[in-house]
Amino acid sequence: MARIIPARGAVEEAAERLSRGELVAIPTETVYGLAADATNGEAVARIFEAKNRPRFNPLIAHVADRAMAERIARFDALSSLLADRFWPGPLTLVLPLKAGSRISSLVTAGLDTIAVRMPVGVARDIAARLDRPLAAPSANPSGKLSATTAAAVEAGLGDRISLIVDGGAARIGVESTIVRVADGQLTLLRPGGVPAEDIEAATGKPVRRSETGAAVEAPGMLASHYAPAARLRLEIASVRPGEALLAFGPHRANGVEKAMATRNLSAGGDLREAAANLFAHLHELDASGAATIAVEPVPGDGLGAAINDRLARAAAPREPVVAGNGAS
Repeated sequence: MARIIPARGAVEEAAERLSRGELVAIPTETVYGLAADATNGEAVARIFEAKNRPRFNPLIAHVADRAMAERIARFDALSSLLADRFWPGPLTLVLPLKAGSRISSLVTAGLDTIAVRMPVGVARDIAARLDRPLAAPSANPSGKLSATTAAAVEAGLGDRISLIVDGGAARIGVESTIVRVADGQLTLLRPGGVPAEDIEAATGKPVRRSETGAAVEAPGMLASHYAPAARLRLEIASVRPGEALLAFGPHRANGVEKAMATRNLSAGGDLREAAANLFAHLHELDASGAATIAVEPVPGDGLGAAINDRLARAAAPREPVVAGNGAS
């Protein structure tokens, strides 16, 4: 099983293991990431093997600073504005890949763009110590619930990796927002920790939504994703016997007494609290043994867009896992 060490004092060991091509689970403000040296193709391949992740699904390159980001991606005035406003933080920018970049083609899935972000906390310190970007998708088996604690990482991947850096519970609890910046336009590829409205306010530009079924050009774009073993039933008005209940806000659906287990994302209706609790509560309800998790409605504004995106993907029909190229 993986060794778990506290984030304080972990930078040196984590960077050393990464430099040897090992995988290290690291905490970020969004969720825990399964990190490898993004310039080491063999190490990046181990991410796909550990997660059973499709090769066509690109990874995010996590950087320590703007200088590192500019070594691998081309910034224009609009992407620079976004980086200045939201980095470090839960915003990933999909930008043109810089010529001569040492980034493994497995990170970009062979595309001519790269998804890049500057995280908060020890992940950034580890990238700085390694002096190379970290390829780091969420630290969970592909298609399963993202991990927001070291214990969740250990449960899902503990027998496949050697080191987990424990930074406590993830502060935000949903993945980063992913925005493609091209030709002066912004396209939302995945809702996340930065609401699209905040991006529009910062830039004065509309954020277009990608079309359903659009080609995969960033993490988290597959229809079925973030899935527990139990099925999800969304926007429920009443609970059926034997279901688990994922609640939101102060008012309950009819038949709550029939639920096998109940977790409330936020009793006060706070979307930030709900986002932070989402994956942990789904893990707990999945462990209840219920075949179905009934989900009360969550408002779609602000972080609610990211929450509802994850719930919709978790509830989507499951894509079959093919050896070596499974659903993510």
